[in-house]
Amino acid sequence: MENMTQQNLHATDSSVLRQAMMGGQMLFVAFGALVLVPILTGLDANVAFFTAGVGTLIFQLVTRRQVPIFLASSFAFIAPITYGVSTWGIASTMGGLVAAGLLYVTLSLLVRVRGSGVLYRLFPPVVVGPVIMVIGLGLAGAAVDMVNGTANKSIDPDTSLLIAGISLLATLVTAVFAKGLLKLIPILVGVTTGYLVSMAFGVVDFGSFHKAAWLAMPNFTTPEFNMNAILFMIPVAIAPAIEHIGDMLAISSVTGKDYLKKPGLQNTLLGDGLATSFASFLGGPPNTTYSEVTGAVMLTKAYNPVIMTWAAGIAICVAFIGKVGGFLGTIPTPVMGGIMVLLFGSIAVVGLNTMIKAQVDLAKPRNLVIVGMVLVLGLGGLSIELYEGLALEGVSLCAILAVILNLVLPHDEGEDQYTGREVK
Repeated sequence: MENMTQQNLHATDSSVLRQAMMGGQMLFVAFGALVLVPILTGLDANVAFFTAGVGTLIFQLVTRRQVPIFLASSFAFIAPITYGVSTWGIASTMGGLVAAGLLYVTLSLLVRVRGSGVLYRLFPPVVVGPVIMVIGLGLAGAAVDMVNGTANKSIDPDTSLLIAGISLLATLVTAVFAKGLLKLIPILVGVTTGYLVSMAFGVVDFGSFHKAAWLAMPNFTTPEFNMNAILFMIPVAIAPAIEHIGDMLAISSVTGKDYLKKPGLQNTLLGDGLATSFASFLGGPPNTTYSEVTGAVMLTKAYNPVIMTWAAGIAICVAFIGKVGGFLGTIPTPVMGGIMVLLFGSIAVVGLNTMIKAQVDLAKPRNLVIVGMVLVLGLGGLSIELYEGLALEGVSLCAILAVILNLVLPHDEGEDQYTGREVK
């Protein structure tokens, strides 16, 4: 009996150890994307680890730990955060992101009362698609500046271009040709390759790594609430909120369970929104469900949500290792520039693909008007001052305009209000 008890205990320990190792693997898959957002936007990478871990636990609490998904830094907010930090500072930008998270919460309540169809009526592909394109292309110039050396004068322009090109090429090759787990981490491969090349050229400054302590509190930031930043950030959340539905459909397809019904879209949106607001309260980037991790779940058949609990716990522990943030601070500008070229372009393509998949008919005058005005006003830099010190511009302006135009402009008889194409 004693031997049997010891065997059972050993089996349980092995299972727990395996879950912990799988959780570490999931965090590894998410690592490249998780740290990319704070690196590009000037936020603290250690804070991003902490808020990703706690955000995932918040999501699991709200959804009763039913969904095997990991939440971490959202790419959709890279351009808006970069603009916000340069315009209003980190604290005010965080205040805007807290409000963006609360939009998720509001949408979850709307879904709870009216059903998920209300989201498609308010934000059909003809609205969401061009807004995502504006988000992706809004800071294309910043990516080019990082590539050609304009953003970092200490690196020779030709060297900068070469490093960025190699980083981009490594990312592309991995994304297109790699197999298995490697295919899920193209950003990590690209950054690693570019970093090694940068070391060969002697352009890596290890100062931040040497100064960082091994154990340190993350550099948490308290938000400030600036109405301009809030009005700018809230509409940005529309696109990732709709993308959330796609992520839930993807993980449902992988596991064979319908998470839109149980725990329900209203709860998954609520968990995502609370996680985003929590992250912003501490100075971390907004959270989103990670497609890379969904791919890893499909590859490894790791359907147990407990594995994501382990990934979250490990992320929280990593947040207190100061050397991690110090090392990430040594990554040269052109390495990230090469990744940004692909990243911003990919976000724009996601917006374009949103309309293509829904077969949005751009020959229809109403659709042409919505898309055309969103792109021109979103990228053209128009600013409308509501009153002194408060203005609508960029993503916020074009997103609000798109929603209004979609609600006001009439559909043709027999036209699908969700896609703008003829119903047969």
